[in-house]
Amino acid sequence: MGAAVTWREPWGGGGRVLRRGWEARCRAPARSPGPMEPAQVAVVGSGLIGRSWAMVFAAGGFKVKLYDIAQQQLTSALENIRKQMKELEETGFLKGDLSAEQQLALISTCTDLKAAVEGATFIQECTPENLELKKMIFGQLDLIVGDNVILSSSTSCLLPSKLFTGLKHVKQCIVSHPVNPPYFVPLVEIVPHPETDRSTIERTYALMKKIGQSPVKLNREVEGFVLNRLQYAVISEAWRLVGEGVISPTDLDLVMSDGLGMRYAFIGPLETMHLNAEGISDYCERYSEGMKLVLDTFGPVPEFSGEIKQKINQAMSEKIPVVPKVLDARRKWRDECLTGLAKLKKQMKSD
Repeated sequence: MGAAVTWREPWGGGGRVLRRGWEARCRAPARSPGPMEPAQVAVVGSGLIGRSWAMVFAAGGFKVKLYDIAQQQLTSALENIRKQMKELEETGFLKGDLSAEQQLALISTCTDLKAAVEGATFIQECTPENLELKKMIFGQLDLIVGDNVILSSSTSCLLPSKLFTGLKHVKQCIVSHPVNPPYFVPLVEIVPHPETDRSTIERTYALMKKIGQSPVKLNREVEGFVLNRLQYAVISEAWRLVGEGVISPTDLDLVMSDGLGMRYAFIGPLETMHLNAEGISDYCERYSEGMKLVLDTFGPVPEFSGEIKQKINQAMSEKIPVVPKVLDARRKWRDECLTGLAKLKKQMKSD
């Protein structure tokens, strides 16, 4: 890696042009590694996703080094994490067995990439969805990590073959795609590069289980992975139904939140089929013709623009005005709902 690198803004968002050498720029005293492996992880990028990953790892008892290129951004990120953890602790929704203060003590910050990843056996990249930026980061990591370090990306749409091809440590590279917000929604899609070693997949899966997430393994990469392919299919048909005047935007959302969503919060579409008949085979025999009849009426992929966009935007803005304080309040309410749901699901599983 070069002696100094110039970036336009911190990966957490905002900031001026900075030049960083490779002298150590880490904050927080060193702690002795705990009994768990990996004892230390690094999170690259301190924006929303990076902060959430740091909280998830700390809740699992792991020492976390949070990296960004501006100390001001990291200071702000730590303040945000502290505030969230304290609120979660007060409401009884804090994850893990450790107190908020104990979890906070596990998180340190660093503005030097080499120092940030030193000692880590798992590195979670959380920079913006920009292919060239991510390739630059992984190119730098590739030069400084050892042969036992897993290089993981939070990307939601960039294929591993585009991110990792050509890296010396490509067998250690993987995508661990979280659902926003990761602290409240446990699913993680594990997506390998064609050359990813099987042990990398298994170690990543085991780590995600250990920190309380719900990992799923994709056997191969595919555009959109799985979650977004399902999500986009729903969004696409929702857009068409509103655009064709079949239903209003608010009622469309109600179909999901008070209909399909309630069911899918506990069981998936395939199990739903299984239970709505005497098994999958019976369901297909009963309903396949009807399904194909409906599916044949689906239209082309929407443009997501023009009059339909204006119509949906107006309806959503009337319900939730596009004002920062209002949006933040609604997001907080959403997160509280997700936390309550997660708690209920955990309780029901234990019962």
